[in-house]
Amino acid sequence: MADNEHLRERFISQLGESAWDQNWASVLKWSPELLEASIDLLAVPKQKRHLSPKTQQLISIAVDSSSTHLYLPGVRQHVKEALKQGATPAEIMELIELTSTLGIHACNIGVPVLLDVMREAAIFDQHPTAGQPFDSRREQLKADFVEKRGYWHHFWEEFLALDPKFFAAYTQFSSVSWVKGMEDGKRVGGLEPKVKELIYCAFDAAATHLYVPGLRAHMHNVLKYGGTPEEILEVLEIATQLSLHTAHAATPILEQCLASQEEDGG
Repeated sequence: MADNEHLRERFISQLGESAWDQNWASVLKWSPELLEASIDLLAVPKQKRHLSPKTQQLISIAVDSSSTHLYLPGVRQHVKEALKQGATPAEIMELIELTSTLGIHACNIGVPVLLDVMREAAIFDQHPTAGQPFDSRREQLKADFVEKRGYWHHFWEEFLALDPKFFAAYTQFSSVSWVKGMEDGKRVGGLEPKVKELIYCAFDAAATHLYVPGLRAHMHNVLKYGGTPEEILEVLEIATQLSLHTAHAATPILEQCLASQEEDGG
């Protein structure tokens, strides 16, 4: 029991009292070895701090709140901690807007597959967009995307060619956090572009998503905005912590089931 108390105290000293909860208490009870190893894994980014404590919490919110994960206990914990570290409600809402764009990867992945299927079915060459240069409307939509998002990537080309109406709607949706708070063409408040791109990296790299084309593009954007490889690596280390949600969520259920079994005389 003394060793267990030592681990609890070590967890709190390295990760903060707000991070400790009854779920981790269950992990401590049933696998102190796992808790000790988890402390070491969670502590590395906090010790290195290539990213500020506030930015680290924002990255954790992005991983936990992404539509491929939605781990609400983690979202709640990291939102509270981000506010404590000085994040504003507007910054956290901006992070939510950024992370809400994940679903577009259905098109980023699906459109090239659709085109391959069209070629296999021998209908690609008959399609009105096949091999055609962009018309004035598509050129304007491309320019609008570049102006609002600050970059262009080849995986947008076929998407824009096939459905300019949906592309225009997505440009508006994905640009919400990039165009709010602009005065005289300059950003006033909110998250800096580098942090926005690190947020994209976080949910693209998370084990629940692993969207490599987007991850590569946003890593390039981080460097373009003055970020460092060390900052990107720290994002990847924070995203790795997603795996600890298995123990955090499942161990208390084990404990509850065992307690119910005892009550039933099992």
